[in-house]
Amino acid sequence: MKLVRYTHHGRTRLGKVVDSTVIDLSEITGIDHSMRQLLNDLPALRERLERVAGPAIALEEVRLEAPIHDPQKFLGIGMNYRQHAEEARRAGIAIPSSQMWFNKQVSCISGPFDPVVKPRISEQMDYEIELGVVIGRRCRHVCVGDAPAVIAGYLIVNDLSARDWLKKSPTFTLGKSFDTHGPLGPWLTTCDEIADPLALQMTLTVNGEQRQHASTGDMIYNIYQQIEYLSSVMTLEPGDVLATGTPSGIGAPTGRFLQPGDLLHLTIDGLGAIEHRETKIGRASCRERV
Repeated sequence: MKLVRYTHHGRTRLGKVVDSTVIDLSEITGIDHSMRQLLNDLPALRERLERVAGPAIALEEVRLEAPIHDPQKFLGIGMNYRQHAEEARRAGIAIPSSQMWFNKQVSCISGPFDPVVKPRISEQMDYEIELGVVIGRRCRHVCVGDAPAVIAGYLIVNDLSARDWLKKSPTFTLGKSFDTHGPLGPWLTTCDEIADPLALQMTLTVNGEQRQHASTGDMIYNIYQQIEYLSSVMTLEPGDVLATGTPSGIGAPTGRFLQPGDLLHLTIDGLGAIEHRETKIGRASCRERV
């Protein structure tokens, strides 16, 4: 299934995408719009959800929201593609000898077609297409062989990064967590629809120009190794989002950072596409209310 959060006539609900339509699931689930809550109940509800055939709403009539807006954790791994690690090495950045994880604060999450904001306090805003893995059940100490069983599905992540802010702090958290810098979507594709998540082609374009193109098979640590590593440290919960690394072609090595008005288009095989235009806002006063 392609599970989605969508807004129609001012109300946000859960649904599934079939062809070019959205079928409402909220009446069956009894859940308003929390995908995280649905994932807790998905094993018991799955057969009923798959049987629902209508009523259907045209996709063009709804606003697609971030499939998961309230994960307990949004984690990303750095330099996890071989060619990306090599371009980083050429730029003078040391390649880590083990998995390097960081937090993206959940307040950065935005929808698959929402604009993203380039703040005035950053001049080095960069793009990173990534395969997003969504955890489906509570787990700890998961071995590689058991990792597929704890995954609910996949989505596209743009791990937008303020490179100058990454340099301001010993950790990546600030440079990875500006508001709107975590677009997710367009929906959560469940595992049964993806034959091999380690053989998916991914492409990112800026204003129609291809900047990134690679296979998820180029990961240094695959998604199952990532889950084993993380779960040796912490309990993973349903709805947790893991951004599994970006391939080469980011803007940092060449200084081709994003500019106001740029249009980003991201696709991954079997997962659809997300698209957003970058906007720029004026400096806000510290006295202004958010």
